[in-house]
Amino acid sequence: MDTPTLLTHLETHDTALTLPRGGALRWDDADLHRHAHANDAEGYALLGLAPAARTWQRARVLLQILAASQARLDARERATAARVARVLSLGLPPAHVITVLLALRRLRANHKHTTRAALRFVLEHPDADALIAARRPALLDCFEHALGTATARGCARRIAAGETASDYLRRRLLRFLTEPAAVSAAVPARVRALYTTDHQARHTATAALAGHDPVLPLDAARERPATITATNRGDIAATLVHLYRGGPAEELYVALGRCVGAAAAAFPRFDGTVALVLDASASMRGYGDREWALLSQAAALRMVLSQVCARLEVVEVGGDERAPRGATDLATGVLDALGADPDLVAVVSDGYENLFPGDLARVVASLPRAGVATPVVFCHALFTGSDDLRPRRPAPSLPQRGFWHQDDFAELLPWMFGHCRAGAPWLRAALHARLDALDRQADGLTTGLAA
Repeated sequence: MDTPTLLTHLETHDTALTLPRGGALRWDDADLHRHAHANDAEGYALLGLAPAARTWQRARVLLQILAASQARLDARERATAARVARVLSLGLPPAHVITVLLALRRLRANHKHTTRAALRFVLEHPDADALIAARRPALLDCFEHALGTATARGCARRIAAGETASDYLRRRLLRFLTEPAAVSAAVPARVRALYTTDHQARHTATAALAGHDPVLPLDAARERPATITATNRGDIAATLVHLYRGGPAEELYVALGRCVGAAAAAFPRFDGTVALVLDASASMRGYGDREWALLSQAAALRMVLSQVCARLEVVEVGGDERAPRGATDLATGVLDALGADPDLVAVVSDGYENLFPGDLARVVASLPRAGVATPVVFCHALFTGSDDLRPRRPAPSLPQRGFWHQDDFAELLPWMFGHCRAGAPWLRAALHARLDALDRQADGLTTGLAA
């Protein structure tokens, strides 16, 4: 699986899945998702939780893991897929999940894991009552597809007659439901609601669910200041700016160590070697209100990587972090970095190559012909997320990504490490940790209902 390409696709392509009446499912990147799933089913499922993945791309991941057979997967891979499906079912807007379930019906996907996911969404979602009231016909279709029409209606008839835990219901319906008793007790009422028409309740619920948010936020809220300054770009960079400007060194160094440790603790250990080409030229210092903004953010990344990576080799070009000066010679920096035999070379710069313009592009183009296979990536230090990068792309052929805030590291590091072979275990570990955290939050939603 080409992880960087797939990650970029998940983060940029947000075309909706559509189900034209009487037509085929419109899924413009289906081949990409099917190939990625076939190549590494567990890794593909985990990438659906990657920070910054678009909502409709996560819906596609949910659709693919529910539509595909699990016959060739081992127990661990099946468990991961089930957990990801649960998290995505709770973390996506309900309308997106309903589209996925209807798409499964259109695709005639009827695996056991498909049945479990569909029934748990229809009958055990925290907002199931409101969803049934608002989207009863669609959820009835999903319910009947999951069980089969005859079986679904047989269960509904028995529930209408007063059965709640008969052997028939246990074998045909209840065995797929695994939530606590307080939720399961609501299942008969929800099945009855699926087969009851109440236009007034539907109208009221539809209005209430307009713009309904997911019950499980998949991404943490990010700081977006109305006015961006040199000191509101994350705690590490802010502390460095105060330090560079002559603040009380002893206090600031203590705070800096605390901030860097907290940021690095969010990531697993990377067992490979990263060579960081750090632009410390005069342009990185900036001036006026932007003085030290870019260099402090680049230094923050360097400090976090120093704690995350087993080995970090830093090659400064121009001056150094405390005394940026001179012109930018990124090409020589890359060549020096390659001498450390790293798994990955990461260039961190504002993009102004002003010593030998075009030199980096020429060196990068010559590396494969010289037998150098070490991946090289370019990390743009930005002042805001909307900076104009057109005059700041010294090597357009390099994979490039910008960052302006400490929160961007959550997306930047997976993208960086995804380019090298040694990064595959790191990325899997990071996404597993993310899945564990989201799974615990999902358990909390269930506990709240049971209480």
